[in-house]
Amino acid sequence: MSYYYLLQISLVLVLTILLPSYCSSMAVEVCVKAAVGAPNVLGDCPFSQRVLLTLEEKKVTYKMHLINVSDKPKWFLEVNPEGKVPVINFGDKWIPDSDVIVGLIEEKYPNPSLIAPPEFAPVGSKIFPTFVSFLKSKDPSDGTEQALLDELKALEEHLKAHGPYVNGQNICSVDMSLAPKLYHLEVALGHFKKWSVPESLSHVCNYIKLLFERESFKKTKAEEKYVIAGWAPKVNP
Repeated sequence: MSYYYLLQISLVLVLTILLPSYCSSMAVEVCVKAAVGAPNVLGDCPFSQRVLLTLEEKKVTYKMHLINVSDKPKWFLEVNPEGKVPVINFGDKWIPDSDVIVGLIEEKYPNPSLIAPPEFAPVGSKIFPTFVSFLKSKDPSDGTEQALLDELKALEEHLKAHGPYVNGQNICSVDMSLAPKLYHLEVALGHFKKWSVPESLSHVCNYIKLLFERESFKKTKAEEKYVIAGWAPKVNP
């Protein structure tokens, strides 16, 4: 068997092993919301940021497309007729829904694992809807503020027992979901209602600080002015 034949066989084996992995990582594309009034700047969608956070924490190489949701490009609507963001493409088709997307990212890129224990999956899940209700409320006595405080207190108790993150010392998928929503809560309520998370919820305050200090979060967050611009029409329709 000649030297050149062995060399060819070796090259084929190397390409067979390494090329699919390389192509897979390079093929990942993700469409996310562009900023309101600034189509070339990352926008304020918390679900888009959740996907970007997951990709960043797993150090997946990806190409990001910013989508102006008020003037969606033709190519985007052709591949994604519903026009919703985020959507992701691992090389063969576009897939919507942040829940589905982060599940697929975990499946395709299992290390580092961001899987949360099943019993922790619901932690903080009602914070975002109660925040939105309080943000939109014009009646101080309608109970929306208390409803939000109750959800934050429930998170406080969980973090007190299991913190500093939802699953202890290691960040997980629940944190990836909560981080953008807590950012919107802080920015929007601070701006429109001069409201902030009570300091008495010390574990929640520390949790927010830890999340916001992560490099992945800094890289994927929208500027505060774009978060405010995104909520303004909903607060004052």
